[in-house]
Formats: sequence, structure tokens, C-alpha cells
Amino acid sequence: MNFYKILEEAIESDCIATKEKLTEQCLLYCSQNEVINELEIKPKNFTSPSYINKCQIVEPKALKTRKDFHTKEGLATLVHAIAHIEYSAIDLALDAVYRYPHMCQSYKVDWLEVAQDEIRHYLMLEELLAELGFVYGDFSVHSGLFDALVETAENHLDRMAVVPRYYEASGLDVTPQILKKLDNKKKLPFVAKFIKILNIIYVEEIEHVQKGDHWFKVLCKEENKDINIYFEILKKYKIMDKNRPHLNKKARIEAGFTISEIELLGKS
Repeated sequence: MNFYKILEEAIESDCIATKEKLTEQCLLYCSQNEVINELEIKPKNFTSPSYINKCQIVEPKALKTRKDFHTKEGLATLVHAIAHIEYSAIDLALDAVYRYPHMCQSYKVDWLEVAQDEIRHYLMLEELLAELGFVYGDFSVHSGLFDALVETAENHLDRMAVVPRYYEASGLDVTPQILKKLDNKKKLPFVAKFIKILNIIYVEEIEHVQKGDHWFKVLCKEENKDINIYFEILKKYKIMDKNRPHLNKKARIEAGFTISEIELLGKS
């Protein structure tokens, strides 16, 4: 099995069924075999996201305001935005395996399992979108997560800090706020289904951040760096000072953050 070639195909494909099939193949193979740490592997530098032919990519400021969740289109804009995050997260998880071939088997299994979770999340949201009368690509998106993939490609420690420990952890802060906004409309069938999906995603995203936290700390130890380098990395990528008004202390602690880290993030 050409493990890394299949991973590359999965990342580049814009067909969710193909991503699902290839991810399952890779996870099954990796769970049963010690994948050779092929140091001569030269991962491809991706220049565009796999969804480029599905979605219109715009700057974040140009995105449509998500409100009026009592209408099908209004709700669909929010469902689409979350679906896009989940779709992007599939490629990020697969790339975490593909881009760092020297890592051990347990690392590879961890991120392939994350990719499988993200695929399942996306499929639930895609189904809801269809029930609302829309498909993935009907609304504009931004490429922030793909940009993070590109920008951190050459530094594994940065990748673990920026993607699971910043962007995914930020999702733990945002999801309860979204659920709160949806609560007074939960009697609407589509909203009720969306709330159920978000709750599933929320629980599993804590596990994803836990995995990112674990491997970030493993890499810190291997590179003889203090874990507080996390804040230097956030400053390096100019995301340390982004506004974080609702830090989810409980979920972040469960995911591996220390109280002092949370306090520093809250002050930034």
C-alpha cells in the first residue's frame, strides 16, 4: 500500500466519499501495520484548498452575516459555515499525517481518527443543508484554515500550536455561544437537529484538542522547549491578540490547557 500517495489523493480530492473511503483505508492499514517512517518522503506543498472548485473563496469581511436563524436560508448560512470548518478540518487532520512522516504509529492513528470524525461531522451537516434546500458551495467561504495549513507546513510544533491548540480550541469557546443563540428557536425541527449535531461535534472536538495538546507537549519535550512557547507561536502568526471574549475554561482544562494559559489568553 502506498500510504502517503493515498493520503495525498485524499487531501486533494473534493469528493467527500473519496476522502471517506481513502481515510478508512489508511486508518485500517495504519492500525494493523507499523507504517515505515519514510524520511525520504517529500510531501507536496499544496497551493490551493481541495474545495476550490466547489466554493467561492472571499476575504472573511466579505462573508454574509449569519442571522435570522428562523428562516431556512438564514439557518443554512450558519450550517454551511460550520460545514466548511469541518470540511477544512478533514484536510488538516490528513495533512498532519501526510506532512510529518517521521512521526510514530500512534500519532498517525490519532490524526486519522480525527479525520474520520471530521468527515462524519461534515456529512451530518451536509445532510441538514440538503434538508434546508442547499448544498456545500452555495455560500461563500474563507480559506483561513487552509492558510494555516500552508503557513505551518515547515514547522510541526507550530502546526500543533496553531491548528488544534488555537483554532480548534477556539471552537470550544464559540460553540456554546452558538447553542445559546439557537436555544429560543429549538422547537423548530431544523434548529433542533442542528443543535443535536453541534452537541455531538462539541464533545468530540474536546477530544481532538486533547490529541493536539498531547502531541504539542511531546514535540516540546523532543525539542527541549517550554510549553509557554505556545504564546510566542501565536504572536508569530499574529493571532495572540485576537479578541477572545468567552473563553470556555471548563472545556479547555479538559482538553489539556492549564489555568495559567487560559488566564494569559483571556488577557490578550
